[in-house]
Amino acid sequence: MDVKCLQYRLTEDERTTFERDGFLVIEDAIPSSTIVDYSKLLDRLGPSDDLFAKNDLFLELIDWSKTFPKVFGILGWNIHSYYTQAVVTPPQDEQQRATKRRRAWHQDSDRINADIEPGTQPRLSVKVGYFLTDLTEGGRGNFSIVPGSHLKRELEMPPDGVSDPEGAMELKAPAGTAVMFDRRLFHAGGYNRSNMTRKVLFFGYSHRWIHPRDERTVSHLIEGCDPIRRQLLGAKTRAFGTSSPSEEDVPLRSWLLTHLGEEAVEDHYARIVGAQSVSFGRDHCQPRIAKS
Repeated sequence: MDVKCLQYRLTEDERTTFERDGFLVIEDAIPSSTIVDYSKLLDRLGPSDDLFAKNDLFLELIDWSKTFPKVFGILGWNIHSYYTQAVVTPPQDEQQRATKRRRAWHQDSDRINADIEPGTQPRLSVKVGYFLTDLTEGGRGNFSIVPGSHLKRELEMPPDGVSDPEGAMELKAPAGTAVMFDRRLFHAGGYNRSNMTRKVLFFGYSHRWIHPRDERTVSHLIEGCDPIRRQLLGAKTRAFGTSSPSEEDVPLRSWLLTHLGEEAVEDHYARIVGAQSVSFGRDHCQPRIAKS
Protein backbone atom coordinates (compact mmCIF):
# COMPACT_ATOMS: atom_id res chain seq x y z
CA MET A 1 0.00 0.00 0.00
CA ASP A 2 1.39 3.38 -1.03
CA VAL A 3 2.42 5.50 1.95
CA LYS A 4 1.05 8.54 0.10
CA CYS A 5 -2.44 7.44 1.11
CA LEU A 6 -1.69 8.71 4.62
CA GLN A 7 -2.30 12.28 3.45
CA TYR A 8 -5.98 11.27 3.43
CA ARG A 9 -6.05 9.96 7.00
CA LEU A 10 -9.15 10.63 9.06
CA THR A 11 -8.88 14.07 10.64
CA GLU A 12 -10.22 14.90 14.09
CA ASP A 13 -12.90 17.10 12.52
CA GLU A 14 -13.94 14.21 10.27
CA ARG A 15 -14.02 11.85 13.24
CA THR A 16 -16.24 14.27 15.15
CA THR A 17 -18.58 14.59 12.17
CA PHE A 18 -18.75 10.82 11.68
CA GLU A 19 -19.42 10.11 15.34
CA ARG A 20 -22.16 12.76 15.45
CA ASP A 21 -23.88 12.22 12.09
CA GLY A 22 -23.03 8.60 11.26
CA PHE A 23 -21.65 9.43 7.82
CA LEU A 24 -18.91 11.37 6.08
CA VAL A 25 -18.92 12.81 2.56
CA ILE A 26 -15.60 12.51 0.71
CA GLU A 27 -15.45 14.89 -2.24
CA ASP A 28 -13.54 14.07 -5.45
CA ALA A 29 -12.88 10.54 -4.20
CA ILE A 30 -12.43 9.06 -7.67
CA PRO A 31 -11.35 10.85 -10.90
CA SER A 32 -13.49 11.21 -14.01
CA SER A 33 -11.54 8.55 -15.93
CA THR A 34 -12.23 6.00 -13.19
CA ILE A 35 -15.90 6.96 -13.13
CA VAL A 36 -16.14 6.29 -16.87
CA ASP A 37 -14.38 2.91 -16.56
CA TYR A 38 -16.65 1.64 -13.80
CA SER A 39 -19.79 3.07 -15.38
CA LYS A 40 -19.08 1.23 -18.65
CA LEU A 41 -18.36 -1.92 -16.70
CA LEU A 42 -21.70 -1.72 -14.91
CA ASP A 43 -23.47 -1.23 -18.25
CA ARG A 44 -22.25 -4.74 -19.09
CA LEU A 45 -22.63 -6.36 -15.68
CA GLY A 46 -25.67 -4.69 -14.15
CA PRO A 47 -26.47 -4.88 -10.40
CA SER A 48 -24.40 -7.39 -8.47
CA ASP A 49 -23.19 -8.57 -5.08
CA ASP A 50 -19.59 -9.83 -4.80
CA LEU A 51 -18.04 -7.47 -7.33
CA PHE A 52 -14.70 -9.27 -7.17
CA ALA A 53 -16.22 -12.29 -8.88
CA LYS A 54 -17.37 -10.09 -11.76
CA ASN A 55 -14.20 -8.22 -12.69
CA ASP A 56 -10.71 -7.71 -11.25
CA LEU A 57 -10.99 -3.96 -11.84
CA PHE A 58 -13.15 -3.62 -8.73
CA LEU A 59 -10.21 -4.72 -6.60
CA GLU A 60 -8.63 -1.29 -7.08
CA LEU A 61 -11.24 0.26 -4.81
CA ILE A 62 -10.73 -2.11 -1.87
CA ASP A 63 -7.84 0.02 -0.53
CA TRP A 64 -8.50 3.24 -2.45
CA SER A 65 -6.13 5.96 -1.20
CA LYS A 66 -8.75 8.67 -0.56
CA THR A 67 -11.16 6.47 1.35
CA PHE A 68 -9.45 3.45 2.92
CA PRO A 69 -7.37 5.50 5.41
CA LYS A 70 -10.65 6.88 6.76
CA VAL A 71 -12.01 3.34 7.07
CA PHE A 72 -9.13 2.07 9.23
CA GLY A 73 -9.23 5.39 11.05
CA ILE A 74 -12.71 4.41 12.28
CA LEU A 75 -12.53 0.61 12.55
CA GLY A 76 -8.86 -0.01 13.33
CA TRP A 77 -6.53 -2.60 11.82
CA ASN A 78 -8.25 -5.97 12.38
CA ILE A 79 -10.55 -5.51 9.38
CA HIS A 80 -11.51 -7.01 6.04
CA SER A 81 -13.89 -6.32 3.20
CA TYR A 82 -17.00 -8.31 4.03
CA TYR A 83 -19.41 -7.12 1.37
CA THR A 84 -19.46 -5.49 -2.07
CA GLN A 85 -22.41 -4.41 -4.14
CA ALA A 86 -23.24 -2.56 -7.33
CA VAL A 87 -26.60 -0.77 -7.27
CA VAL A 88 -28.07 0.33 -10.59
CA THR A 89 -31.32 2.30 -10.37
CA PRO A 90 -33.01 3.02 -13.72
CA PRO A 91 -35.63 5.74 -14.09
CA GLN A 92 -39.09 4.86 -12.81
CA ASP A 93 -41.82 4.21 -15.33
CA GLU A 94 -45.08 6.18 -15.31
CA GLN A 95 -46.90 3.72 -13.08
CA GLN A 96 -44.09 3.74 -10.51
CA ARG A 97 -44.00 7.52 -10.47
CA ALA A 98 -47.72 7.67 -9.87
CA THR A 99 -47.50 5.30 -6.89
CA LYS A 100 -46.79 6.95 -3.56
CA ARG A 101 -44.89 4.84 -1.07
CA ARG A 102 -42.31 5.33 1.63
CA ARG A 103 -38.64 4.61 1.02
CA ALA A 104 -37.40 1.34 2.50
CA TRP A 105 -35.65 2.72 5.59
CA HIS A 106 -33.32 0.25 7.30
CA GLN A 107 -30.09 -0.37 9.15
CA ASP A 108 -27.57 -2.68 7.52
CA SER A 109 -26.81 -6.29 8.48
CA ASP A 110 -30.35 -7.57 9.00
CA ARG A 111 -30.34 -10.10 11.88
CA ILE A 112 -27.52 -8.33 13.71
CA ASN A 113 -29.99 -5.60 14.57
CA ALA A 114 -32.50 -8.10 15.94
CA ASP A 115 -30.07 -10.43 17.69
CA ILE A 116 -28.09 -7.87 19.69
CA GLU A 117 -29.52 -7.23 23.14
CA PRO A 118 -31.42 -3.98 23.85
CA GLY A 119 -29.44 -0.79 24.28
CA THR A 120 -26.90 1.00 22.15
CA GLN A 121 -25.60 -1.19 19.34
CA PRO A 122 -21.89 -1.53 18.56
CA ARG A 123 -20.69 -0.18 15.24
CA LEU A 124 -19.17 -3.40 13.78
CA SER A 125 -18.89 -2.19 10.18
CA VAL A 126 -18.91 0.72 7.76
CA LYS A 127 -19.65 1.06 4.06
CA VAL A 128 -18.13 3.28 1.42
CA GLY A 129 -20.36 4.18 -1.52
CA TYR A 130 -18.91 5.62 -4.74
CA PHE A 131 -21.37 7.66 -6.82
CA LEU A 132 -20.80 7.13 -10.55
CA THR A 133 -23.61 9.45 -11.65
CA ASP A 134 -24.40 13.09 -10.97
CA LEU A 135 -26.63 13.32 -7.91
CA THR A 136 -26.41 17.07 -7.35
CA GLU A 137 -30.20 17.25 -7.69
CA GLY A 138 -32.79 15.31 -5.73
CA GLY A 139 -35.12 12.75 -7.26
CA ARG A 140 -32.34 10.85 -9.02
CA GLY A 141 -32.38 7.83 -6.74
CA ASN A 142 -30.23 9.70 -4.24
CA PHE A 143 -28.87 7.94 -1.17
CA SER A 144 -31.26 9.00 1.59
CA ILE A 145 -30.27 9.20 5.26
CA VAL A 146 -31.35 10.38 8.70
CA PRO A 147 -28.25 12.05 10.22
CA GLY A 148 -27.54 10.90 13.74
CA SER A 149 -29.86 7.89 13.53
CA HIS A 150 -26.96 5.46 14.03
CA LEU A 151 -27.38 6.13 17.75
CA LYS A 152 -30.98 4.87 17.72
CA ARG A 153 -32.48 1.39 17.67
CA GLU A 154 -35.61 2.40 15.79
CA LEU A 155 -37.16 5.29 13.88
CA GLU A 156 -40.62 6.68 14.35
CA MET A 157 -42.41 6.65 11.00
CA PRO A 158 -45.26 9.02 10.11
CA PRO A 159 -48.61 7.23 10.28
CA ASP A 160 -49.57 8.10 6.69
CA GLY A 161 -47.45 5.22 5.37
CA VAL A 162 -45.84 7.48 2.79
CA SER A 163 -43.85 10.28 4.42
CA ASP A 164 -40.22 9.86 5.45
CA PRO A 165 -39.13 10.03 9.10
CA GLU A 166 -38.26 13.35 10.67
CA GLY A 167 -34.83 14.62 9.68
CA ALA A 168 -34.60 12.52 6.51
CA MET A 169 -32.61 13.98 3.63
CA GLU A 170 -31.41 13.05 0.16
CA LEU A 171 -27.65 13.27 -0.17
CA LYS A 172 -26.84 15.51 -3.14
CA ALA A 173 -23.36 15.20 -4.62
CA PRO A 174 -21.59 15.12 -7.99
CA ALA A 175 -20.24 11.98 -9.62
CA GLY A 176 -16.93 10.94 -8.09
CA THR A 177 -18.09 11.64 -4.54
CA ALA A 178 -17.88 8.91 -1.91
CA VAL A 179 -19.86 8.56 1.30
CA MET A 180 -18.65 6.51 4.25
CA PHE A 181 -21.40 5.55 6.67
CA ASP A 182 -21.91 3.57 9.83
CA ARG A 183 -23.92 0.36 9.33
CA ARG A 184 -26.30 1.51 12.09
CA LEU A 185 -27.28 4.66 10.17
CA PHE A 186 -30.88 4.46 8.98
CA HIS A 187 -30.80 4.92 5.23
CA ALA A 188 -32.77 4.13 2.09
CA GLY A 189 -32.45 4.12 -1.66
CA GLY A 190 -34.24 7.04 -3.25
CA TYR A 191 -36.73 7.01 -6.09
CA ASN A 192 -35.31 7.81 -9.49
CA ARG A 193 -37.74 10.22 -11.14
CA SER A 194 -35.09 11.53 -13.54
CA ASN A 195 -34.19 10.36 -17.06
CA MET A 196 -30.77 9.01 -16.05
CA THR A 197 -29.69 5.69 -14.52
CA ARG A 198 -28.17 6.01 -11.08
CA LYS A 199 -25.08 3.86 -10.43
CA VAL A 200 -23.33 3.34 -7.09
CA LEU A 201 -20.59 0.95 -5.93
CA PHE A 202 -20.61 -0.10 -2.27
CA PHE A 203 -17.70 -1.62 -0.35
CA GLY A 204 -18.37 -2.84 3.17
CA TYR A 205 -15.66 -3.21 5.81
CA SER A 206 -15.96 -4.97 9.15
CA HIS A 207 -13.85 -6.56 11.84
CA ARG A 208 -12.35 -9.81 10.59
CA TRP A 209 -14.42 -11.95 12.95
CA ILE A 210 -17.60 -11.02 11.06
CA HIS A 211 -18.45 -13.42 8.25
CA PRO A 212 -18.73 -12.02 4.67
CA ARG A 213 -22.31 -11.21 3.61
CA ASP A 214 -21.91 -11.99 -0.08
CA GLU A 215 -20.99 -15.20 -1.89
CA ARG A 216 -17.34 -14.26 -1.81
CA THR A 217 -15.23 -15.52 -4.74
CA VAL A 218 -11.71 -14.22 -4.23
CA SER A 219 -9.36 -17.22 -4.10
CA HIS A 220 -8.16 -16.48 -7.63
CA LEU A 221 -7.14 -12.96 -6.57
CA ILE A 222 -5.33 -13.51 -3.28
CA GLU A 223 -2.04 -14.92 -4.61
CA GLY A 224 -1.35 -11.90 -6.80
CA CYS A 225 -2.14 -9.29 -4.13
CA ASP A 226 0.10 -7.49 -1.68
CA PRO A 227 -0.20 -8.49 2.00
CA ILE A 228 -2.73 -5.82 2.98
CA ARG A 229 -5.04 -6.64 0.09
CA ARG A 230 -4.81 -10.30 1.03
CA GLN A 231 -5.93 -9.38 4.53
CA LEU A 232 -8.85 -7.36 3.14
CA LEU A 233 -9.88 -10.28 0.94
CA GLY A 234 -10.09 -12.58 3.95
CA ALA A 235 -6.77 -14.40 4.00
CA LYS A 236 -5.85 -15.86 7.41
CA THR A 237 -3.38 -18.34 8.84
CA ARG A 238 -6.09 -20.25 10.73
CA ALA A 239 -9.70 -19.82 11.80
CA PHE A 240 -8.58 -18.69 15.26
CA GLY A 241 -6.69 -15.89 13.55
CA THR A 242 -9.77 -13.76 13.00
CA SER A 243 -10.24 -12.98 16.70
CA SER A 244 -6.68 -13.69 17.92
CA PRO A 245 -4.60 -12.77 14.88
CA SER A 246 -0.92 -13.36 14.39
CA GLU A 247 1.20 -10.64 12.81
CA GLU A 248 0.92 -12.59 9.54
CA ASP A 249 -2.87 -12.34 9.70
CA VAL A 250 -2.94 -8.54 10.00
CA PRO A 251 -0.17 -6.92 7.92
CA LEU A 252 -2.15 -3.67 8.08
CA ARG A 253 -1.22 -3.42 11.75
CA SER A 254 2.50 -3.78 11.03
CA TRP A 255 2.26 -1.26 8.18
CA LEU A 256 0.58 1.30 10.44
CA LEU A 257 3.08 0.66 13.20
CA THR A 258 5.96 1.25 10.80
CA HIS A 259 4.60 4.45 9.29
CA LEU A 260 2.60 5.99 12.13
CA GLY A 261 3.84 4.47 15.37
CA GLU A 262 2.21 2.87 18.41
CA GLU A 263 -0.65 5.33 18.72
CA ALA A 264 -2.03 4.27 15.32
CA VAL A 265 -2.45 0.65 16.41
CA GLU A 266 -3.71 1.28 19.94
CA ASP A 267 -6.91 -0.64 20.65
CA HIS A 268 -10.15 1.18 21.37
CA TYR A 269 -10.47 -0.23 24.87
CA ALA A 270 -6.90 0.76 25.66
CA ARG A 271 -8.01 4.35 25.22
CA ILE A 272 -10.93 3.73 27.57
CA VAL A 273 -8.91 2.23 30.43
CA GLY A 274 -6.73 5.32 30.58
CA ALA A 275 -3.51 4.82 32.54
CA GLN A 276 -2.77 1.45 31.06
CA SER A 277 -0.97 0.22 27.99
CA VAL A 278 -1.48 -2.67 25.61
CA SER A 279 1.29 -5.12 24.82
CA PHE A 280 1.18 -8.07 22.48
CA GLY A 281 2.30 -11.61 22.91
CA ARG A 282 5.02 -13.15 20.77
CA ASP A 283 2.75 -15.65 19.07
CA HIS A 284 -0.38 -13.63 18.46
CA CYS A 285 -1.81 -10.15 18.70
CA GLN A 286 -4.28 -10.81 21.47
CA PRO A 287 -3.57 -7.99 23.91
CA ARG A 288 -2.83 -8.32 27.56
CA ILE A 289 -3.43 -5.23 29.67
CA ALA A 290 -0.48 -4.00 31.66
CA LYS A 291 -0.66 -1.24 34.25
CA SER A 292 1.66 1.64 33.61
